[in-house]
Amino acid sequence: MPVPLHTTGKASFDDIYNRPDPREYYARMAELDYRIPELAKPFLQQQIREYRASARVATPTVLDIGCSYGVNAALLRFDTTIGELAEHYRTAEGDQAGLIARDRARLDAQDKLPDVRFVGMDAARPALSYAHAAGFLHDTVHADLEAEDPTDEQRATLATADIVVSTGCVGYVTEKTLSRVALAHPRRRPWMAHFVLRMFSFEPIAEELAGLGYRTEQAPGCFEQRRFASDTERAQVLNTLSDKGIDTTGHETDGWLYANLYLSRPLPKHADPEEPH
Repeated sequence: MPVPLHTTGKASFDDIYNRPDPREYYARMAELDYRIPELAKPFLQQQIREYRASARVATPTVLDIGCSYGVNAALLRFDTTIGELAEHYRTAEGDQAGLIARDRARLDAQDKLPDVRFVGMDAARPALSYAHAAGFLHDTVHADLEAEDPTDEQRATLATADIVVSTGCVGYVTEKTLSRVALAHPRRRPWMAHFVLRMFSFEPIAEELAGLGYRTEQAPGCFEQRRFASDTERAQVLNTLSDKGIDTTGHETDGWLYANLYLSRPLPKHADPEEPH
């Protein structure tokens, strides 16, 4: 079956986020060697360590934007790999309730980060609901902040974030979403770490964040996200990168989508928590 393209030019996988459990999600992603959350894991672990040391916060809160089925939280809390999770769900039998019970039992036995709180935000309610029910996420925000401001309840949840991360949603979300997240707390700004496909410019976001008191740096290197889903996607992405003057030799020309990592931290007057949490 041909894979449709999103308006961004990427393949669209919207259908797999509307399933009651992650089995089809991991099956499709495994086919494409999806790996960006796994490559991101050590960097996210580092952000958590550095935030805890800098802010002296015992239990930091990580907000994952575009969290889908809680992939980043699962990787971090199980200290596992995408391949292992794909196999975990490939061999799973039973209904949604059975999978949730299985995941909760595993988390009770194997949680490697019991002193980190995870919040997920996504526009796909079924994926978000599963991640919360399975225990990967302690709290959730079901919202499209590209379209509207958060509600008071959503803003209160977003305001708990100490570190904001994403591993593929930039391009679908813009500075509109990230500024609304950054401003959820009236005084304190969270740290941010975003893995952004090279076909999308982070500059508008960095400029918006600079106006809110952030300094942004691009980390060295490029990170494989996944293989192209079709020749059409490959051609579209290569054309987009060429139009932007980005050299794809040894990267996208080899059949992979690649991302850069951008780290945004608030300047001191916006960074200090008012009280431990």
